[in-house]
Amino acid sequence: MKVISASEANRQFSKLLRDVSHGATITVVSRGQAVANIVPAKTGTAQRNAARNKLVERLRGQKAAGKRMWSRNELYD
Repeated sequence: MKVISASEANRQFSKLLRDVSHGATITVVSRGQAVANIVPAKTGTAQRNAARNKLVERLRGQKAAGKRMWSRNELYD
């Protein structure tokens, strides 16, 4: 993982995107604090998919609340 200052990231943004597209992960720091991680899109997508699948499984295990048909007007009140 590469660590770079925010000002340096601003100057070298095109290079950072190229590095990330090849699989690099970059942490951007400002005043000594990490403020952002730049990661390849596929990595982020995999993490979101895993989180969504975990949520769906948890929701499937719960009872449905109020098994009745709602009218359109009731839904928007």
